[in-house]
Amino acid sequence: MKPQKNLIFIIYLAIALVLVNFLASQFHQRFDLTQDQRYTLSPAAKEIIAEVESPLVIDVFLEGSFPPEFRRLQNETRQFLEEVQAYNSNIVFNFIDPLAEGDDANAIAEEFYAMGMTPARLNVMEQGKASETLIFPWAIANYREQTVKIPLLKNKLGISDEERVNSSVQQLEYSFANALSQLVRDREKKIAVMRGNGELPDANIADFAQTLRQYYFIAPFTLNSAAENPERTLEELREFDLIIEAKPTEAYTENEKYILDQYLMGGGKALWLVEQTAMETDSLFNEEGTAFALPRDLNLNDLFFSYGFRINPELVNDLYSAPIVLATGTGNDTQFTPYPWFYSPLTASPNTHPIINNLEAVKFEWANPIDTLRNPINKTILLTSSPQSKTEGVPREISMDILNSRPDMASYDNGEQPLAVLLEGEFISAYRNRVKPFNIENPRDNSEPTQMIVVSDGDVIRNELQQGAPLELGFDRYTGNTYGNKEFLLNSVNYLLDDSGLIDIRSKEITIPFMDTEKASEERQKWQLINLVVPLLLLAIGAFLFNFFRRKRYLRK
Repeated sequence: MKPQKNLIFIIYLAIALVLVNFLASQFHQRFDLTQDQRYTLSPAAKEIIAEVESPLVIDVFLEGSFPPEFRRLQNETRQFLEEVQAYNSNIVFNFIDPLAEGDDANAIAEEFYAMGMTPARLNVMEQGKASETLIFPWAIANYREQTVKIPLLKNKLGISDEERVNSSVQQLEYSFANALSQLVRDREKKIAVMRGNGELPDANIADFAQTLRQYYFIAPFTLNSAAENPERTLEELREFDLIIEAKPTEAYTENEKYILDQYLMGGGKALWLVEQTAMETDSLFNEEGTAFALPRDLNLNDLFFSYGFRINPELVNDLYSAPIVLATGTGNDTQFTPYPWFYSPLTASPNTHPIINNLEAVKFEWANPIDTLRNPINKTILLTSSPQSKTEGVPREISMDILNSRPDMASYDNGEQPLAVLLEGEFISAYRNRVKPFNIENPRDNSEPTQMIVVSDGDVIRNELQQGAPLELGFDRYTGNTYGNKEFLLNSVNYLLDDSGLIDIRSKEITIPFMDTEKASEERQKWQLINLVVPLLLLAIGAFLFNFFRRKRYLRK
């Protein structure tokens, strides 16, 4: 009977194994046991990933030997992509070491620079010795003959490597979802870049315009025909979902204002980058080294007042600011020296709104403070100056001599000054109960629910030029710093256009625990000794007990 029972047991076991394998092939489930649910894809990300219908290959350049903090970024990226691949098997990924074949690191770095992917140089301190290592924190996604670059490392001024990695891990889902969205989704929304009122030249907004074209249809739009045929101009403007006013310098006519007003009343959205002072850094580079900051009247005050905000004709002077770089010497002896320049505030983020969550400091130049007015519109302050700020009225003479004097610290007592504000709700027309500049069918005194963002500096969108070619927005070629201007503006546009829920992914908070490297270095020998001695001690105790009980059992027999 015993052999028969064993046979029955084996048969049942085989049936059970087949059944378990069949069920496992039919039902697939992964469990995320992390406290912050870092490996659980958001609904918006799943929606984008599900649209990948043919092979999509992601090459990640994070293979190789890294410091401990960046190994964490490597592991988190791998685990995230495994989750993506489990959700859609059309997505495959490879980890590549750009330096695996022993090629010159500087030559490889130049190739990455040429492709627009800046390598990161890290200073590594190990056992009291400092060294420099080069990593390439980028990925490339390829889909149907299209390619998108994916930055994996967030750069923030004045933070540690651990904070950089933590910030980068938080943005992994957004970075990849954003890239996949560009590859699999067709453009739908339309953006009008306003022209005709002295806005920034095309070359100075070229980088951001090129970035927007990856997501939206974008075209210039002029209000020049507002005088002859304002009704048609308004109808043409209504075909766009968003308007961008990039540093206008010429006053608007009443016809132009009414067109903008009725566009907004119809549910149109706006990104205003507007200054109420006239001052440029270039105007200081003359023999006297002085220039006058003057008020600028764009004839928009009544419009803005009706919408619930006011841009004051004052300058924000902030101790936390970007430097100005001046050249000394001539020819081969030229040196570029940075000096503190308090008229270039570096902004702070007063909350965790998705537009500014985990955002690098945004660089402003000659910014104005914004007042928010009491009305039913919901207002969210997105960016401010630092608490060590003051405001200065205009007209005012600005001199380069301030570089040679120490600031009066006691005068910086005006606190944080709002520099970017989001307004949401049903706006009141600036022309309600007023004579209209021209007649249109069905004029609106109240808007549909809509949104606008106002930024009190047009230079936030301005990219630098090098030999006539546009540089990346936010990149300072003299200091090598990259500020958060581009990301802030792109987030703003995505939010205003409610772009596929991408902006909501930015709200995801992830906390990454890191090893205390200083403590680990101090206790290195202790833990090495413990790891060496304790296993041997346990082995000796186990051997002694084994022999003891074996001898005791032998003697008992």
